[in-house]
Amino acid sequence: MSEILQMNNSDSAFIIANVSNSHNDAVAFEMKFAKDLTISQLKSKLEILTGGSAGTMKVELYKGDTLVTTLSNNDAKLGFYANCDGLRLHVIDSFVNFTFDTETVEKFELTKDQYEQRTDSVRNFLKQNRLGKYNEEEMRQMEIKRREQAEEMQKRADLCVVGSRCQVTVAGNPTRRGVVMYNGQLEGKNGIFIGVQYDEPLGKNNGSVGGKSYFVCPPNYGGFVSPLSVEVGDFPPETFDLDDEL
Repeated sequence: MSEILQMNNSDSAFIIANVSNSHNDAVAFEMKFAKDLTISQLKSKLEILTGGSAGTMKVELYKGDTLVTTLSNNDAKLGFYANCDGLRLHVIDSFVNFTFDTETVEKFELTKDQYEQRTDSVRNFLKQNRLGKYNEEEMRQMEIKRREQAEEMQKRADLCVVGSRCQVTVAGNPTRRGVVMYNGQLEGKNGIFIGVQYDEPLGKNNGSVGGKSYFVCPPNYGGFVSPLSVEVGDFPPETFDLDDEL
């Protein structure tokens, strides 16, 4: 699983993450944050964006709907917790977090037009300050970057023909050699993944993920990685001849 989380943005000084808050889970907006921000500095920025209090807020890190961790160390850097795009920062502010009895309190709802006309909404704040999707130039640059990454991903994936010898390089792991066994999507995951049977038991599975088998190999010989981590070529299995050692 750690191989899947470590995509191709680990060298960037920034991450792009969605921001949501406990008072309106339906409203989420995309922002770019420097990885060298301390959690304390991050909370100050989120205070401006969400209207919460930096001194009382709790920030949770999600990947999809799965809670990854709580950003509890105010002195730690954001990059320590988050090193790839596509994550979500969820703000919970206990200072203004009131609980209502939904059975007795009348539900108050706004139409889309009524919400557009409000001046105290998150959407209006983002528009006035040209943040997130309302910063046209930033959104255009992000779209260009996403398109370029998608094209490069597809180009590298096309080279990963099943049966080809390959070398896999993933940050935080030793370089491994093996054979391409699968090329495609994984159920419940976004993007393309390359399934590899390694020459040595340096993998994390037997070709199965989430109970579904994509190829068959011995336990701990299989792994799924981004196409950007795979180099296809003439990579013979590594041998260790102990007789030649002194």
